[in-house]
Amino acid sequence: MASFRELLRAAKVEIDEVDIDGGAQLLDGGHLLLDVREPDEYDQGAIPGSLHIPRGTLETVIEQRVPDRDQPMVVMCAGGARSAFAAQTLKQLGYTDIVSMDGGFNGWKDAGKPWTRPRSLGPAERNRYQRHLLLPEVGEEGQLALLDAKVLLLGAGGLGSPAALYLAAAGVGTLGIIDMDEVDESNLQRQIIHRLDQVGERKVESARASIAALNPYVTVNTYDMRLSADNVLDVIDGYDVIIDGADNFPSRYLLNDASVKLGIPVVHGSIFRFEGQVTVFDPRQGPTYRDMLPEPPPPEFAPSCAEAGVIGVLPGIIGSLQALEALKLVLGIGEPLRGRLLVFDALDLSFREFTLNANPDNQVTWENRDRIDVVDLEGLCMPALRGA
Repeated sequence: MASFRELLRAAKVEIDEVDIDGGAQLLDGGHLLLDVREPDEYDQGAIPGSLHIPRGTLETVIEQRVPDRDQPMVVMCAGGARSAFAAQTLKQLGYTDIVSMDGGFNGWKDAGKPWTRPRSLGPAERNRYQRHLLLPEVGEEGQLALLDAKVLLLGAGGLGSPAALYLAAAGVGTLGIIDMDEVDESNLQRQIIHRLDQVGERKVESARASIAALNPYVTVNTYDMRLSADNVLDVIDGYDVIIDGADNFPSRYLLNDASVKLGIPVVHGSIFRFEGQVTVFDPRQGPTYRDMLPEPPPPEFAPSCAEAGVIGVLPGIIGSLQALEALKLVLGIGEPLRGRLLVFDALDLSFREFTLNANPDNQVTWENRDRIDVVDLEGLCMPALRGA
């Protein structure tokens, strides 16, 4: 059986290797630095801009993290041995421009080159979010992004309930909740964030308590108020994503105009009897609510759930989809529902997708944001544009 030294010598015959200065020159020239040390080593210090994939998971993860096999890479470990084996493996996987940095991170530090102590998850966070950490599309970097994220929920009702719980469970660091109602026993058929012993409480406080019981590390900002032109910009400013669980058209148009003005994506959801729909209105990258619905339909064509009813599990499905879209937006993964309307029929258990296009007559756009006047739209819902 070959010794470790013999295996290492054999690996170095098959790969290209550079010293510390040579590695630094390659990094300055655009090579990607792949750090294959263990997580505890990486936590003690890392080179800025490096991609961290421990050697033990390299084969299963690299294709998702670096799909381009022609991407030039410098592979680094602590001293240069593991990086040599990693470079050999990458060449066997078809990566064409790979070099191992002899001396590794220890040599880099000894040479006085720049490094930092990266922010990392603590042991309790690693345990709580370990199923996320196993996903190449999330990993520790993505989980840290979730912890830094701020998501605002318009409504703590049927849609806001599952969305808030799943976002909290996923580790979104700050959740804002807007609602001016109190918990009623009739809410409990679908609004799963509230409990029987919370009937009579303000919904925002009931939701805060449920989130704290699920994940006490999530900061919850509550807004026990009616959203209006006087407060909407102040409330939504600073949030990364907004979950729209409104149940009336004036609130939706108000939210649309304010979110377009500030450039904040909105994950829209709505439910009716046995049907629901979800889409993403991202004013910087796609159509918005006014593109889909330039003006509200007559009241008789859009009764509320209180008037028409809703099967209790339906908001759970739609609200969960909204939470998923919000996570994708924060993580920058997958294909969010920008320009696509997903419609769900619970009776048929079917999904249909429709394309949403920008309306050329719509003037409430990101490009016109400086001209948008956000006004209360009760009974109006027409846009207010300066200079229009």
